[in-house]
Amino acid sequence: MRRSRTLATLTSLTAAALLATGCTAPAESQDSAPAAGGEETITVTDQRGVEVTLDGPAESIASAVIPAPAILAAVDGSWDRISGINQSLLDANKQGIISQIFPDSVTTLVISGPDFVPNMEEVLAADPDVVIQWGDMGDEVISPLEQAGLPVIGLEYGTQEDLETWIDLFGDVIGKPERADEIIAWMHDEAEAVSAQVESLDAESPRALSLSYSQQSLSVDTASDYAQHVFDVTGLTNVAKDAPVTDGVVNAEQIIEWDPEIIFLSAFSPATPQDVYDDPRLSEISAVKDKRVYRAPLGVYRWQVPSAESPLYWNWVAALAYPGQFEVDLPAEMREQTSFLYNYELSDGDVDLELRSDINDVSADYALVSE
Repeated sequence: MRRSRTLATLTSLTAAALLATGCTAPAESQDSAPAAGGEETITVTDQRGVEVTLDGPAESIASAVIPAPAILAAVDGSWDRISGINQSLLDANKQGIISQIFPDSVTTLVISGPDFVPNMEEVLAADPDVVIQWGDMGDEVISPLEQAGLPVIGLEYGTQEDLETWIDLFGDVIGKPERADEIIAWMHDEAEAVSAQVESLDAESPRALSLSYSQQSLSVDTASDYAQHVFDVTGLTNVAKDAPVTDGVVNAEQIIEWDPEIIFLSAFSPATPQDVYDDPRLSEISAVKDKRVYRAPLGVYRWQVPSAESPLYWNWVAALAYPGQFEVDLPAEMREQTSFLYNYELSDGDVDLELRSDINDVSADYALVSE
């Protein structure tokens, strides 16, 4: 089995190693004049290209952006600075392991709904030093915050580069840039290790599909989605890579034509592998006949999209794509990295909960990742 790396490996990785990978352009940051209290101000450039200056490391951060708090908590190692979140995130937090890791995550003040428009009364009640908001959704979601005199960091999302930019920004905003560098170094190291092991297998690239499933609608991830990065790291062929679709929507006939050998279901949907197996429309697909449909894990956040836990997802995907060939002790890796990222020790029950063993055990070879 591939030995799980120790945290000493993470610590030894340097900024020079980050530059060598060339995976991301770090957010710009600089210290400026001392603030009124004598602490150095912090200036960062957000993904709008706007410079944002804080009086010092932010102690209270409100976020309308759903994935941001879990990533911020990884950089900080705690939930302590998070004072406001999106209603959709609150709902998700009540379903997963995060409620055990950070009990405050299910009682945090809600400052926006699924439309991301800030509830200014609640925002002001959170008393944030800075607000995290989408930078590419127009003035409607940002102007009320800036008009209230609040510093706003505008973000974009969807790629590994975006993820690493967020981590850089958050490290600067809370005064922990070295911690951010350490997390990014771990991601680069994992991507290299997973890809190197897959290449060493000299195996044929499995035909794969990332699917959001319901009886009423089928949608897939194409080259523009994060699944493409995951499949590139793990050496899989995305059968929907160049699909000419709108919002990823396809029909069953198209999936039958692609005939994926393995399907990864979205963790945003309640659909289970058994739901797919029971759908007569898809009964002749190789992944269905071979029982190789799996729903993505739900850790502190959903693994399938850019998150602090993304490297764990890469390992999960590779282990299922190359059963008995790709070697990883995933539960051990999960325990080590959850301790590193979130200062929490996973139990066996926690591991099963994150991996959704209750619904994935009906599929082939799932014990390879869950035991």
